[in-house]
Amino acid sequence: MPAAPGLTRVLTRHADGRSELSLDPDLRVFVSDLVRPYGLPLREDLLAEGVGHAYEELAAGLLTEALGPDEPADVLVQAFDSPDVRPGAPTSLALSRSCAGSPLALGLCDQGTGGAFAALRAATAYQRTGVAHRAVVVLAEQTALHYEPAAPVTLPERHCAVVLVCETAPGEELDVVQESGADAGSAAEEVLRRAKELGEGAAVVLSTALEVPGLEAPGLDVVRAAAGQPFTGLWSALADRLPAWRDERRPVLLADLDPRLGVLSTLTLRAGPRP
Repeated sequence: MPAAPGLTRVLTRHADGRSELSLDPDLRVFVSDLVRPYGLPLREDLLAEGVGHAYEELAAGLLTEALGPDEPADVLVQAFDSPDVRPGAPTSLALSRSCAGSPLALGLCDQGTGGAFAALRAATAYQRTGVAHRAVVVLAEQTALHYEPAAPVTLPERHCAVVLVCETAPGEELDVVQESGADAGSAAEEVLRRAKELGEGAAVVLSTALEVPGLEAPGLDVVRAAAGQPFTGLWSALADRLPAWRDERRPVLLADLDPRLGVLSTLTLRAGPRP
């Protein structure tokens, strides 16, 4: 049986308060440069108060918990949708120093809520070349936006980081599909079709953006992500349940719709045989 990438561990952590970096004067300079071409006003109140959290501080301890010193990572992909409060330095590079193995570090943003799925696609693409055995995806969101957006955006209620560990092993299945041009109706039909393909005993995790009539079939374990965490909520729900589902050898389907971008993202997981 050939080895293939599988999602073997997911850990999540919420945080309150703020990072001291939210009071760094360079943050104002950075945000000013960022929004000047678009004529967007700064949130001077937030910059003066010091709000928000640095993603390195959110995720570094979680990475150490997820991977031991004898579990080197080959590639690390960090994805986010709301901006970091640490200006001027790629957080993915800083986080790579929290992993054994000095992994190749990549960053991904501006993909909406589908960014987490895109990060998994990038990480597992490296694994499928044979040059990477273990890949790590770090997802993060924090509550502060230090400028007035051009259109309404949904910010998280709490700071949160999620670490996903992908390892190659015989019989594992990890399949990410992203489809553009989706709306609520077509997305619901596609998610229902994929869930039925997995059959009885499957587990389904839905984002808050999806309503799927007919999914309450006997034998399906359907979980909805909690509201208030638009980027990490789906993955936090998976973190709570993945160990039991892998032990039960349940196939798993995660699904999210980004209504703003019209992108439907799905992840299908099947655990390999027991060792």
